[in-house]
Amino acid sequence: MSTEILAAGTVCWRRVPTPRGEQLHVLLIHRTKQRDVSFPKGKLDPGESMPEAAVRETEEETGLRVSLGVNLGTIHYELSGNRQKTVQYWAAEVTGDAALASTFTPNNEVQALEWVPANAARARLSYKADRELYDVFLRLAEHGLLDTFSVTLLRHAKAEPRGEDAPVDHLRALTAVGEKQARTLVPILASFGPKRIRSSSARRCLDTVAPLAAYLDKRVRVSEALSQDFWDAGDLADTRRLMGKIITRGKNTVVCSHRPVLPDLARELVLATGSVPGEYLSAATALPPGGFSVFHFSRSRPGAGILAVETYPLKH
Repeated sequence: MSTEILAAGTVCWRRVPTPRGEQLHVLLIHRTKQRDVSFPKGKLDPGESMPEAAVRETEEETGLRVSLGVNLGTIHYELSGNRQKTVQYWAAEVTGDAALASTFTPNNEVQALEWVPANAARARLSYKADRELYDVFLRLAEHGLLDTFSVTLLRHAKAEPRGEDAPVDHLRALTAVGEKQARTLVPILASFGPKRIRSSSARRCLDTVAPLAAYLDKRVRVSEALSQDFWDAGDLADTRRLMGKIITRGKNTVVCSHRPVLPDLARELVLATGSVPGEYLSAATALPPGGFSVFHFSRSRPGAGILAVETYPLKH
């Protein structure tokens, strides 16, 4: 049996002004010991998620604090000693100001950073697996789909069951396990750079996103249209308007709701963006308590549909 090593990284990109407009550049790192050229990446710390590791490793290797954009996929390759490495990558935009503010200095791991025109970067990469991953990035760039935003559908954390102690459904509180889940979610969700937090009016949803809101110093926008009581009534016109508004605004948004409501929220995302429906929606919305799915869209071309979906069924 081979040993699998999990890692995560980013393809950092930015647009550089030129006399003729803008040119897309990507960041390459020259590693010291390996004497190779690659993208920022690194192994997961114990208990760490892939998104958290991608953000942390990028900052540690480059001095750049990024938020994750569209998922580019996963690469696998063999290492010595009967080991296999699995690396998940995301695109990550770096603003000009952020690039200038990088605190990077050459060290034992990374010898140098290099911003390279996107059309020249592929030939500089040392490994075939990196080049194949970069082809995905180039296809998105070719179609103007790099500048993205995400909508995260989040099921509330584990709540007390309805009973004598909690006879009113929307007043049910989180269990101790649920409270721990809510805290665990914070760094994972923060990796995607949420700008807005929307929640059902139910207490269990509000309590789920409260730690994230406190960490990001953002207010929670409460909507009855996301609640299970509203969904039970059957008229989802307000829900449709809300999800359409989220797409129109084009900001990274976390939406916390309930298990029965999530499929309809995903369906509204499909309708608002002209996406192709399919079984992937069922997989993305059949979430355990505290689980979530991240839907990625083009900011300039939301009508291009869902670019990627990644699902995280939070472990209990």
